[in-house]
Amino acid sequence: MHKETRTPSSIYAPGAVLLISCYELGHRPIGLTRPLRALESAGFSPDTIDIAVETLDTEKVSCAEFIGISVPMHTALRLGVHLLQRIRELNPDVPICMYGLYAELNADYLLSHGVDYCISGETSTQLVALVQSLVEKQQTSQVTINSGKLPTLEKYAQFEDNDEVRTVGYTETTHGCKHLCTHCPIPPIYNGRFFPLQRDTVLDEIQKQVAEGATHITFGDPDFLNGPMHGLRILRAMYDFYPDLTYDFTTKIEHILKHKKHFPEFAQLGCRFIISAVESLSETVLTILEKHHTRADVETALEIVHGAGIALRPTWVPFTPWTTLDDYLEILEFVNTHRLVYHVDPIQYAVRLLIPPGSYLLNRPETKVLDLTLDQTAFSYMWTHPDARLDELHKTVNTLVEKDARNGVDTKDTFYRIWELAADMKGQPIPKRRNVSYLPAPRITEAWFC
Repeated sequence: MHKETRTPSSIYAPGAVLLISCYELGHRPIGLTRPLRALESAGFSPDTIDIAVETLDTEKVSCAEFIGISVPMHTALRLGVHLLQRIRELNPDVPICMYGLYAELNADYLLSHGVDYCISGETSTQLVALVQSLVEKQQTSQVTINSGKLPTLEKYAQFEDNDEVRTVGYTETTHGCKHLCTHCPIPPIYNGRFFPLQRDTVLDEIQKQVAEGATHITFGDPDFLNGPMHGLRILRAMYDFYPDLTYDFTTKIEHILKHKKHFPEFAQLGCRFIISAVESLSETVLTILEKHHTRADVETALEIVHGAGIALRPTWVPFTPWTTLDDYLEILEFVNTHRLVYHVDPIQYAVRLLIPPGSYLLNRPETKVLDLTLDQTAFSYMWTHPDARLDELHKTVNTLVEKDARNGVDTKDTFYRIWELAADMKGQPIPKRRNVSYLPAPRITEAWFC
């Protein structure tokens, strides 16, 4: 609690600025935490709602004089647009801003469908500037303001490794990314640039979450090793303060190979797993996505990471217009051969390529020859696979994965059922379940990610 010299009826009053998050991968949304602190530092007293773990507080919405909706990813955007109508019913004239990667990519549609402002990039700074620009000049008097309350960390996904369970905190050490993978939503916004955050800023976020009970930290940078020494300095300082704290991060396969000497130290500092966007093993698909790695590189990366005692959790985009049925089967065989069944959440085998407005994929000659149709309400270009079996397989696998997830089916059982579907479609014998011991797979319990 702190004092501010403001008018209760102004936008500086408690709850006059309302920030809403729809979905951020199961962790406490940085799309709330950083703008919240920035607005508080500027003298505002914002409130928050995270509809991923909280019900929509209609009173907060009705009383707000400015509403910001965080949309850093496709799922969040679709939920946010669905939320717009309800907000307008409760508070017809409130200025609404959507912010995050998918706000700018879809700005034309959003601005014509009830959103007043769209911003991305350094959203905290821009949000403060926007809210300040809306402030009416007026005489002020002293009032007491309470800081915005965030949901407790226990409401979000947890870290699990066999019987070990940890409460998860979240931070990012950089903005943007220096790579230009064509299917990624970041390059159209940052165009190959990335910006490190001040070490003390990141450590302060970690300290606050440890005080709330966090015992594991997810570093959610698009690529933690864009600036490897910057990340290492933060990890070393974190270890000095909290030697029992564990963590995970995301990085490219090529960075694992380039910075392999650091992985023993990452392990010593508490790293439990690493996420890497493998996406495909097909040379054709990897070239179009401009991933700059090969199947052999993935196998080398596995040796490096697992050799250091860290788990590697690959992510995939198995359904693209250029993926063949053989490519799909190769992914399943690769996962099984390398004993990675529990390292891959089953939803990964149902991921279908999204091509949002502004995507760098639209510049590729392989994409230009496709019959694409922009579905503005889906915030993506629609495509049909030239091999109808792949579209059928996608629908079947997607349904299977969702059903098994609801019913708590073991990941291994779901994996083999998917493999059987694909093999049957190819006319191959049903794969036999091997009597092997699959590698342990520490994970965050939220499996959805796009």
